[in-house]
Amino acid sequence: MFVIVAYDVNITSEKGKTRLRKVAKECVNYGQRVQNSVFEVNLDYGKFLQMKDRLIKLIDPDKDSLRFYYLGDNWKKRVEHIGVKPGYDSEGVLIF
Repeated sequence: MFVIVAYDVNITSEKGKTRLRKVAKECVNYGQRVQNSVFEVNLDYGKFLQMKDRLIKLIDPDKDSLRFYYLGDNWKKRVEHIGVKPGYDSEGVLIF
């Protein structure tokens, strides 16, 4: 299941800056950063629900937002990349 995760965390307070770091770190645990606040994740449904639950618990829904774009299994025909930061194969091996 290929999903684009985008977030906007209000950083006008120290608590907001802490939330932002935690949300970004959680997203890094599951996917690849493709923009500052945008990640591509390719997970089975159970892992996706786990990630989503963790992210929901980290944000303040009165100040922050999360967006999930579900691209499914046929995502390669739906994603086009132009410019810097070349794409990657989310189904391939990731080396950290």
